[in-house]
Amino acid sequence: MATVDVIKCCLDSIRQISDDIKDAIVYLDAGSTESFQFLGAFPLFLELGALAVCSLENMSSLDKVVHCNTNSNLAMKIVVITSRLLSDAHRYILRTLTTLQSVHRCAIYTAISEVAHSAYPDSPLGPDAFYEYGSLLTQDYEELVKKNETDPNLSGISEFKESTVSEEEGWSELTSIEDDVSGFDSISTAKALQKDDFIGRSRDVGQKLMVSVHHFPLIMCTLSPRVFVLPSEGSVAEACLSSEHENSLSSGLPPLSTGNLAYAEDVGPGAALTAQFLYHLALKMDLKLEIFSLGDLSKNVGKLLTDMSSLYDVGRRKRSAGLLLIDRTLDLLTPCYHGDSLVDRIFSSLPRRQRTTSLNQMKGSQSQLKTGPVKLERPPLDVQIPLGKIIRDENSTSRLLESVEAFMHGWTTSDSDAQIVDLIKFSKKVNAEDELLHGSLVSTDNFRGAPYLEAMLDRRTKDGAMLIKKWLQESLRRENVSLDVKIRPGFASKSELQSLVKALAKRQSTLIKNKGIIQLAAATLHALDELHSASWDAFNSAEKILHVNAGDTSQSLAAQISDLINKSAIVGSQMHYKTEKSQGLFTLQDALLLTIIGYILAGENFPTSGSEGPFSWQEEHFMKEAIVDAILENPTISKLKFLQGLSEELEANLNKTRSSDEKKEDHPQLDTVDFDDDQWGNWGDDEDEKDPNKDQVYDNMQLKLELRDRVDNLFKFLHKLSRMKRITSLSESKHNDDPYLSKGLLYKLLMSVLEKRDIPGLEYHSSTVGRIFKSGFGRFGLGQAKPSLVEQNVILIFVVGGINGVEVREVQEALNESSRPDIELILGGTTFLTPDDMRELLLGDYSYT
Repeated sequence: MATVDVIKCCLDSIRQISDDIKDAIVYLDAGSTESFQFLGAFPLFLELGALAVCSLENMSSLDKVVHCNTNSNLAMKIVVITSRLLSDAHRYILRTLTTLQSVHRCAIYTAISEVAHSAYPDSPLGPDAFYEYGSLLTQDYEELVKKNETDPNLSGISEFKESTVSEEEGWSELTSIEDDVSGFDSISTAKALQKDDFIGRSRDVGQKLMVSVHHFPLIMCTLSPRVFVLPSEGSVAEACLSSEHENSLSSGLPPLSTGNLAYAEDVGPGAALTAQFLYHLALKMDLKLEIFSLGDLSKNVGKLLTDMSSLYDVGRRKRSAGLLLIDRTLDLLTPCYHGDSLVDRIFSSLPRRQRTTSLNQMKGSQSQLKTGPVKLERPPLDVQIPLGKIIRDENSTSRLLESVEAFMHGWTTSDSDAQIVDLIKFSKKVNAEDELLHGSLVSTDNFRGAPYLEAMLDRRTKDGAMLIKKWLQESLRRENVSLDVKIRPGFASKSELQSLVKALAKRQSTLIKNKGIIQLAAATLHALDELHSASWDAFNSAEKILHVNAGDTSQSLAAQISDLINKSAIVGSQMHYKTEKSQGLFTLQDALLLTIIGYILAGENFPTSGSEGPFSWQEEHFMKEAIVDAILENPTISKLKFLQGLSEELEANLNKTRSSDEKKEDHPQLDTVDFDDDQWGNWGDDEDEKDPNKDQVYDNMQLKLELRDRVDNLFKFLHKLSRMKRITSLSESKHNDDPYLSKGLLYKLLMSVLEKRDIPGLEYHSSTVGRIFKSGFGRFGLGQAKPSLVEQNVILIFVVGGINGVEVREVQEALNESSRPDIELILGGTTFLTPDDMRELLLGDYSYT
């Protein structure tokens, strides 16, 4: 029997659309680009006959040059693959068609199904969404072509401009918000030619345009053949998971579980889109799902999945698989912890690629409608590796820069001198910033994207570094490269890794051939750098101390939290005139993340300590005062939801305080107080005269009162975290190698499942046939037995809200320790989470603090 492999399944789905890809220019939006980069699909597109693979958001009129080099008898056709709703991608698709102006066929593939488009809140598309959108696109294209023919001033929109232009410029020439919305509302609800596809043809407007719209569900970031997350700039990952109410923490996280199942009309867009994705994933992988859920939002997703899957389960022979849906809010500690995972360290320390599109600037999309649902801007998964700092060689780098500059001169010989000067300035800027060698964690030149990453997911930090050292040594032996430095066996030090990387990258041929392992080694060196590793280790030590204190008393845990906040206040005052923090020291944002961890631990260990929270009034009072003082010492903290609107006042207050302190140092005699009787005699005589010092004291007091109110609201949010419904009596590791930190929820759940233990709150979603047997034929003894997850040979675990690297490793450990290592397990999640991502979700713009 064939093994499950999400990478193979995704690649096969691309091959199924090879007829459209052949002789076409393929345009990918940001989410699809991120997905296919991890998948390693770019060589496959060229193998299938694509003329070029281009960015949809950053398209250029020079893309037409690709078609000029082919057979002129072939009409230009393009393929657009988007991970967004059609309404969000509409302006980019329309700009591409209008800029190229010679497209005969346009095939559009969207990751969102036709049913999901019509059911999306405030969607302008109806039941025949693909047909309606195809009609709208051809209509808008015809109008713009006609307008361009009659108005010569618009001809400039198809000309390529060398100078960079902001994203908002030029859009008004194509379409506006009102035009987009009215265009969608005016679509008739005509019948679709096919159920899941639309094929239509525009009227003659100088040329014929054939538009086809299809569903392409498998757009996901495959970290390995059995681990995946959704693309950060796709509609499913950006969809709101919970609206603001008393049980919500963040729009990017499921609500706290209360045991109440929401009505169908109350299910948010995140749950609906997630259910649609999992439904079509099971179809593509030819799996019949037995659905289990844990958590309120997961139960809603499971209910939606059951309603959809019951239509194709009957009479179809599929491989049975168990699907376990889990709410992220059932375990917030694991993604907040700085655990022992090399992949987590890499994703946390390396800078990310900037988002291609900003939801706040997308005109004409549903995200800007006042009544539309909230969308999240998740950080891209594509990390940027500063290769130049690791493998830089002064001689080779200078020669490379000279070659680039010479190329730029040759490319622009027919242009003006001003353009040549601009390009030379650009090359010098690249030289100064050392960005010529700028790599990515995923090497698309390697088979299946990044095979090294697959092995790294199951490794701890030391084991991962040793494995990379082994790979580098094997590559050097294969390339017959000798080393001048002696490498000791055992643990891989930073200096040894750096020597191996430089030796392998010394020749250009070996650098290109072994780019994948070199990039991964450079990312490891960056993560193990003293600045990043010291911060990570400091967090890890603080989390262990909190865990130990949580097993003692609430007073010791509260004192530890207050101490961390007070230390962050000192760091904040020292950093006021500095740009970087010292190694291993916590900022206030760091202390607040540790406070969240402390409150979750306190909720588990001291559930009855206080009337509202796990701590007493006195203990919370000291923590509140510490946070107020820390904020006053460091008002420049950013992206904290509970401080919105106070940034300017806090900054002005700190400047006044510092200026008054400087004056006191310059004039120490002013500090003495002269108790003159005449001062009391004049009391109340001049009521109109105001003392500026009194005004300042009043302003400071008013600001402090406002700040205390904000901090009180923050602690109400922390009380909510401490009251999270936790799952107890789950199986723990028989030999826990870390006496301070326990395993995460996924490990405990999987161990309990494999040991056939009962899991509190786990719900099984029976299919329509199962419900008939249970309600009707069950009375005659023909009832259907409830299946168990452990009976399945394939188990798919999907965490609604996201996963991290530690959980990937712990799930594999649970399988290895069990009696069922033969089980094929797939782990997926909404996104890949780091501790910084969790802090932003719980305290940032999308938090409900």
